[in-house]
Amino acid sequence: MKTLYLTLFFVLFLTTAAFSAVNINTATQAELSSLIGIGPVKAEAIIQHRHEKGRFKDINDLKNVNGIGEKILEKNKGEITVGGTSKTSKTTVQKKVEKTTEKKAETKPTANKKTETATSSKK
Repeated sequence: MKTLYLTLFFVLFLTTAAFSAVNINTATQAELSSLIGIGPVKAEAIIQHRHEKGRFKDINDLKNVNGIGEKILEKNKGEITVGGTSKTSKTTVQKKVEKTTEKKAETKPTANKKTETATSSKK
């Protein structure tokens, strides 16, 4: 029963987190650093670019920031926005839920472990 509640908690948590895209026009350095391939230095470059050039009109404008190219933009396309509604697709949520479920299955101990140990010690 604990496992069921824990699984439901993680699914709800990831679903909520998946729908909160990072707004590159208002995000802090920490929020920007949560994106794939964006560390503190690139996050600061985004903020600096935003202060000097103004708000981003489109997520593709990130390519104008030094150190951010097509690969980083592609990896984060569903996770960033310039304002308004989230751009996260349903498939992104589904992928995150599947990854959590896979990790949970990998770390779950087998139920027959005690039986196997008891059987082998009797031999």
